[in-house]
Amino acid sequence: MTFSPLVNAPLPIQLHAFAALALIPLTITIFSLKRGNRLHRILGWTWVLLITCVALTSFWIQEIRLIGGFSPIHLLSIGTLIALLAAVLAARHQRIRQHRQVMIWITFAALMGAGAFTLLPGRLMHAVLFSL
Repeated sequence: MTFSPLVNAPLPIQLHAFAALALIPLTITIFSLKRGNRLHRILGWTWVLLITCVALTSFWIQEIRLIGGFSPIHLLSIGTLIALLAAVLAARHQRIRQHRQVMIWITFAALMGAGAFTLLPGRLMHAVLFSL
């Protein structure tokens, strides 16, 4: 493993990767703790800020250009931002079941699903993890 591809990457890619990597232990922590208390809210807002950073910085990552400078992954970023708004509004209006469902969707689709694609050969995180 070598971090040099990430260190030498443009700033938006570095921010994107840092936020995404920080989400991994934070997600595990949030899903492990009691929900609805002050700690859950603090960690939850941190999670929302980090996933927002991941979604927004993705628009400056244009390695796969299918439609102008964008790819289908950018549709996932838009969907993530919309889903985040829905999840926050659901929590604010005490619609806990809806909040939980949306947050789980974001976790699996945006974080784990999109994250898996970063490990494909030729992608930066593949180079970071699998380079000798």
